[in-house]
Amino acid sequence: MMNTIQQTVYEAFGLAIQSEIPLPELPPVSHAGKNVDVTVRLASLSRWDAIVSSRDTNFSNQTEGFVFRMPDTATFCVQNGSTITIDPLPGVSTEKLRLFVLGTCMGVLLMQRGLFPLHGSALSIDGRAYAFVGQSGAGKSTLAASFLQSGYSLISDDVIAISYENGVPLVYPAYPQQKLWQESLDHFGQSSSGYSALHDEYDKFAIPVGDRFHNEPIPLAGVFELVKTEEPYASIHKLERLERLHILLAHTYRSAIIPRLDLKEQHFSMVAALAGELEAYQIHRSTTAFTAPDIVERVVQLVRSEHENGA
Repeated sequence: MMNTIQQTVYEAFGLAIQSEIPLPELPPVSHAGKNVDVTVRLASLSRWDAIVSSRDTNFSNQTEGFVFRMPDTATFCVQNGSTITIDPLPGVSTEKLRLFVLGTCMGVLLMQRGLFPLHGSALSIDGRAYAFVGQSGAGKSTLAASFLQSGYSLISDDVIAISYENGVPLVYPAYPQQKLWQESLDHFGQSSSGYSALHDEYDKFAIPVGDRFHNEPIPLAGVFELVKTEEPYASIHKLERLERLHILLAHTYRSAIIPRLDLKEQHFSMVAALAGELEAYQIHRSTTAFTAPDIVERVVQLVRSEHENGA
């Protein structure tokens, strides 16, 4: 693996990422000569073995960077928002490494670069971005897939990268792929044949979204939190500022890492600013009926009404 290194430059989160492992989920850079923002490389991190070998210290912020170990996988180091170093265990597949490079590593890297990562799906609706967050199993990706079927575009699935530019919160596009459970595919009448199962989830699949991908930064206009209910119908409730603050804090991607990165003040300042200017809602979605198409219709009506009223 170390002896046959080939480097490719990809695009994601507004960054040019040069990688020594293949990242086929990401599109290649759109033009030659673009400056590289992030390097993903393979190298020994054995000097950190004593620090990250125990369960309670397997995440550690060092002068060299943020170092962590995933059992039976690899040790990773994320440095200065520009370098991800991987020291894989023998025989570990690149498919498994990619899950952590594009997940935890990318979340840490975005934080180091001063961006705010939300955990959820982001969609483009009438030229503005809306984030859909919720606990695991709340239905974020299934709802996003329903939006795509209705003609809207995906901006990000899993990690939503938000940056303030000239006082405007912008969402940077991730990459044109969704992760969907077999149950979700069944709802849409899709077969999993031809799709790749995620390495650690035999019943969850990587689904390319093709031209239903919004590949430019776009202003963030609102946040929706999905909450499961046993009621047979969906409902949407507008949230007050303190509730918005709670939702943004609760659904920050890998929020437990923030204190270890010494970024608590930076994180809270950005969350408070977003809570002060974004609209936020809570969606109660049924666990006894498939309400995603109804939620799409309700959300679109709501955001258009708010926009017309100058919200």
